[in-house]
Amino acid sequence: MTIHCGCIFFTTNCAVMKLLAALCVLLLQTGAHGFGLGNGKSLNHQEITERGILNTVVEVCRAVALAEDRYFLYPPKPFNAESVAAACGASKSLKTFSKAISYIQDENVEVDHYRFYSARHHFDNELILEGRKIVTEGLSAVKASNRENNFKAARKNLGKILHSLQDFYSHSNWVELGNKKPNPNLIRSGTRIGNLAAKTRATCRNCFTDICKDNILEDVLRENILTTGYFSFVPFASKPKGKCSHGGFIDFTSGVEPEGGINKDELDSSHGHLHFNASNVAIAATSQLLEDVRGAAGDRKFLQMMGIAKGKPLCFVVDTTGSMGDDIAAVKKVTASIIDKRVGTVDEPSLYILVPFGDPSFGPLTKTTDPKYFKRAINSLKASGGGDFPELSLTGLQLALTSAPPNSEIFVFTDAPAKDTHLRGTVLALIERTQSEVRFMITNILSRSQSDTDHQQQNGRMSRSGAQLYRELAQASGGQYIEVSKSNLLEATTIITESSTSFQATIVQAARSRGKAENVTFTVDESVRNLTIYITGHRVDFTLISPEGVTQNSTDMTGPLIISSQSVGNLHALKLKEEVGLWEIRMVSAQSYTLKVVGETSIDFLFDFMEVSQGPFGGFTVLENRPKAGVNGTLRVMLTGSDSAKLTEVSLVESSGLGRVHGIVTSLSERSFLVQFDKIPSAEFAVLIMGQNGTSSVSFQRQSSTSIRASSLTVTADNTNTVLAPGMPLSIPFSVATEGAGGVFRMRATNDRDFDLTFPSSLVLEDGGSANGTVNITSPSDTPSGTDVTLTIEANAPGGADTNYAVLSFTVLHEVTDFTPPVCELISLSNCTGNCSLSMWELSVQVTDGTNGTGIDRIELRQGDGTMNISVAAGNENMTLVSYNASCCSPAVELVVIDHVGNVGFCFYTVQVIAPTTVESLSTKLVQSFLLCLSFAVLALSLPSEMGIN
Repeated sequence: MTIHCGCIFFTTNCAVMKLLAALCVLLLQTGAHGFGLGNGKSLNHQEITERGILNTVVEVCRAVALAEDRYFLYPPKPFNAESVAAACGASKSLKTFSKAISYIQDENVEVDHYRFYSARHHFDNELILEGRKIVTEGLSAVKASNRENNFKAARKNLGKILHSLQDFYSHSNWVELGNKKPNPNLIRSGTRIGNLAAKTRATCRNCFTDICKDNILEDVLRENILTTGYFSFVPFASKPKGKCSHGGFIDFTSGVEPEGGINKDELDSSHGHLHFNASNVAIAATSQLLEDVRGAAGDRKFLQMMGIAKGKPLCFVVDTTGSMGDDIAAVKKVTASIIDKRVGTVDEPSLYILVPFGDPSFGPLTKTTDPKYFKRAINSLKASGGGDFPELSLTGLQLALTSAPPNSEIFVFTDAPAKDTHLRGTVLALIERTQSEVRFMITNILSRSQSDTDHQQQNGRMSRSGAQLYRELAQASGGQYIEVSKSNLLEATTIITESSTSFQATIVQAARSRGKAENVTFTVDESVRNLTIYITGHRVDFTLISPEGVTQNSTDMTGPLIISSQSVGNLHALKLKEEVGLWEIRMVSAQSYTLKVVGETSIDFLFDFMEVSQGPFGGFTVLENRPKAGVNGTLRVMLTGSDSAKLTEVSLVESSGLGRVHGIVTSLSERSFLVQFDKIPSAEFAVLIMGQNGTSSVSFQRQSSTSIRASSLTVTADNTNTVLAPGMPLSIPFSVATEGAGGVFRMRATNDRDFDLTFPSSLVLEDGGSANGTVNITSPSDTPSGTDVTLTIEANAPGGADTNYAVLSFTVLHEVTDFTPPVCELISLSNCTGNCSLSMWELSVQVTDGTNGTGIDRIELRQGDGTMNISVAAGNENMTLVSYNASCCSPAVELVVIDHVGNVGFCFYTVQVIAPTTVESLSTKLVQSFLLCLSFAVLALSLPSEMGIN
């Protein structure tokens, strides 16, 4: 087997060839159609995106700190996620911040994989207006999603449009024209971008060397003519006469006169001598677009979109049927306790989500950042209805999983089994994709009618099958199935919520079937605090052994290793002594149980399975569904929380067994690693990592909470169009392939908004074959703009033994025709005189959004310490009056004005400070001068004569 990166050639079997080729391309990416890695010195799309994000987030955090009268210390340069999160006072949100950046970067790179041949997505072929349309329409979708608190959808569209925006500066002659700042009109529809080259105008001459420094015609530069290069990956391609090419060995137009190119993707590109010029402008353009998003969203919502928040989201899914009165009362108490204790602290929930469900209805969804509003929504819940025993619990959970941010904690409160068990596969798919933890708080069924007894066990609990489904979903997510009496629900929920923080990481977890005894070991490093063990199960015995060899048995809860313990129902929580080293817990139980060890620590990790890209240049893309079972696979791991942490070992460990597959770790950067596995397990598994932090003598250990299932099926769907027009059907082609036996494969498509769907109920596949289908989804015409919808397409093999899925997200967006920002017109502005601490100044402004505007949504202060009052002008609903007054010691104010589609206007005013010139002040100065002269005269008369003064 031979591999040569660059002019890739190799001899081996086909599957390995593709895998190694992808790895080679990933490590030595040519950046074929955009900013690429090249020799490691060039800047790529990921780095440009990250720098733009970090620069903007720093400024937003500074503005928030100043508004709260807090001191802000800039992090050292170059910025990184850890230092920026710390500067923002949000170190506990480092993992979500890193996840947000990574997600935006991945969506950015996806454009090269799935829109490689689309010239307008890269501003190629002089399609400048068409490229601008992609940016502005995507920007409207980002703003609409943020308005509805749908931050993941906003990130998805943000990543895509940033790729196109950044490509403009590499693929056009904007930098060659001498521009050092970005073009602001690329993010403003209906404005003049520049002096665009006519289709018949020649723009380039031949390049006679590899370095094309002077191939753009002098008259083009002199007249500021804006052009971009032509590109084609098809041999013998042509281009209009006299036009510039993109350039490079992959561009077949570069061999057509005029030969050469103008792209600045890398240092060795045709115009590589301007690579860093283009990169720096692209970074500034990224920040410029983000500033526009910030203005439309507001500072706090913008930071939430970026994953910068104080605490974890609080997400409750609550059964509101007739028997749940006591449970709802407990939920109300828990909510009040959390809000009262955490609001204003570093653990204040970043988002509040409530999904009520019953039978036959569910919802409405409450999603807010306002704790008072959430408390009112919880307090309005009432128990009623629910004629038959099972309820729509999975429907409610589905909506919660798609509405909550990734890596959330979700609590489900019910006393009944699921009626909608057909959603089991959909919920499992969403758990795997969101990596959220689900905790089922199940109360005993003590008062059901005699007709319901077939659904219960003799002890009054729900049926065994109903409990098993909830248990399976909880274990898959890394959560717990907690069974308590109604009177103890409040205590059990409090145990979980009070010990949960944003800095909590899983050290190890395991789920074991009935009657299985096992020894579980785990390593605790110096960074871990509040080491806690959670055990769910009845009649579970254990023995703890510390790194120093000290033991403690479960029969003695007052020993040397357990600081405190709490037990309620089947939940046991043990807080351990913090001791560094290798721990062991010996579990013995006649029944099934789960074990989870967590601790507060900054060191954690993110992971994604990768697949070989289907694009023309290979490489890897993020796998959006289950990995293939029984074959090789690739995992990307990113460490968070420490600049000195190094990954040393990654394993796939069976969730309910002892199987383990070790991977080969390759470093991609300081924090990012690629891991190769020879064989992905067929059994459910989790990701376990080991590493070294700095000079520590003890390794750190972390495990993914979410368990993953592999599959021999592959489901792929076209998600290039992420915008859904209300009332208009959207067709999504998909395909299903199998590595195993063929037959009739059952298909199911669901969405979390109950939009109309049509799809084939089954597909017929040959052995090792594939088949195609189409899902059509239609949103109601009155769906609010910015609503997100998650579509899950699920394929089930004959017999139901194997399943896989595709999870797609869309944003409902009404057509935007208003692209003009609101404007301010000054009515009056007073001046300041005298001592500023004793004087005030006033400002009056009228704000309008134009004749065809959507109207003013809100007005905010970006700068200024005064008081602002807003009112609608009498007799004119389209005019807003703003009055502002402040101390003369604060002489400047900046208003941010946002209309209903997110166009942002900035209005800056400063007052003139006039020095006092009144007669009284002049008289005071004359008196002061006379007294000064008199004092000098007295001094002179008092001096002795020997000093020569007579």
